[in-house]
Amino acid sequence: MNGTEAAHGERRIYIDKQSPKSYHAMVAASDAVRVGAEEAGLSRTLVELVNLRVSQINGCAFCLDVHTRAALRAGDTARRLGVLAAWRDTEVFTARERAALALAEATTHPADAALQENSYALARETLSDDEIAAVIWVAVTINAFNRVSIMSKHPVRALPGQ
Repeated sequence: MNGTEAAHGERRIYIDKQSPKSYHAMVAASDAVRVGAEEAGLSRTLVELVNLRVSQINGCAFCLDVHTRAALRAGDTARRLGVLAAWRDTEVFTARERAALALAEATTHPADAALQENSYALARETLSDDEIAAVIWVAVTINAFNRVSIMSKHPVRALPGQ
């Protein structure tokens, strides 16, 4: 079976397994976005902060698990990741990271025109055109993967020894 039982007993399909060509196209796009982010000069930690913040907003447990581990591997700290949801109320993120996080939130909430305008203005003060484009592409991509995992109900299982 390519899925899991949902809360109400209906069987969920893993849409990535059910439609592998579509999923592989998304993965290829994600790979291109990752390369573009690197070429634009975005650090892996900044990219993972964007992935995590968007996944927090969308409530994607699977992506939060994957990208928390990726952020830690990239050298970020548990302290910073622990306060990410309240990033505006901290002093632990750089101006570049703050601009990227605001832009990622605006990308995730496209109907909020005021948020878009304010976030884009902040990004223009801090990020280059290439960096802005890369952050938006990272946010678009993780939003898509969030929806795949949420609709498929991809599980987050305990790691061995937990």
